[in-house]
Amino acid sequence: MRKSSASRGRGIQRVLTPQIYISSPCSKAVNPRRQRRQNTASAGDESADWDIPRIAYLYTDSTATTLRLDEVMAFLRDVLGLRCDLRKDFFSHHGGRDHEALARAIAASRVRNILRPFEPMEPLYGEIHFEHRLLEDPSKRVPGILYDAFRYTALMRDLLPPEERSFRVLHIAFEHRILGTFDEDGRYHARAVVCAYPSAVSTSSIVEGPAKPDAYYRVKAQLAMALGAVPFDAAKQPFTGQFIDYDDPRLTEVAKGYALQAATYHITKEAFCTDPACRLFNAHRQSELLHAQLESGKLCARHETMATAIRAASRARKD
Repeated sequence: MRKSSASRGRGIQRVLTPQIYISSPCSKAVNPRRQRRQNTASAGDESADWDIPRIAYLYTDSTATTLRLDEVMAFLRDVLGLRCDLRKDFFSHHGGRDHEALARAIAASRVRNILRPFEPMEPLYGEIHFEHRLLEDPSKRVPGILYDAFRYTALMRDLLPPEERSFRVLHIAFEHRILGTFDEDGRYHARAVVCAYPSAVSTSSIVEGPAKPDAYYRVKAQLAMALGAVPFDAAKQPFTGQFIDYDDPRLTEVAKGYALQAATYHITKEAFCTDPACRLFNAHRQSELLHAQLESGKLCARHETMATAIRAASRARKD
């Protein structure tokens, strides 16, 4: 994975190992107490190495009209015992006043070729201007542009103030840009959640990332051939309810699961679950997403036990 020029110049020292779309934030520079805990922890006490934050900041996505982050925060409090606070969108809160420089950095994280690993390129003037307009009006949604998830979250990390750049502070940014990573099959894939530091949940990738029913793509292709264009609304109509769409009333419930994945990874450094009925399951299809987050809506027995332990440790720390 290439390092962004911004992250080389300043900010947190990164020792990051991407795993699918997980970016491991384990670094002595972030949390120097981790090594001491590892040396003193007993072999069977995995909780001794957990990083339970003193606070979790959630950042709004102004384009997601049906996303109710107050409910997501209440969910994290109930399940993991975390103290949560809500902030405006990440770049409005941390981006500062130099929107032109920030717009340039965001534009530089765009993926130019989905069939090749990320290659840094100087963004065009029009791309910078486009990103500048989005920063001026965060309620506008980006139409179908893919951004490299690791480059994007590295940019976000460099914007964090030093006092908040610690495992004692959890950041979960809800983003409208489509974030993706280059996978082993030789192409980019959109990712609903990027577990990094900070973590990002892409509301657009929740829609565009997990595969829709196979029949949907056949209908879309047939309509495109007949009409010479892709009538997305017409293609979606026969499959209403079978996948999450933009401004979907079910988005908040799905977002709870992805926020839980980000928070759990931050604390335990353990990625996902293999049980398709667990909210920590790594869904690759919309049907799997709906089953894990809505039809089941629960944790598996192992992760329920883990969540109980995290909740107890969180509340003990507050006391």
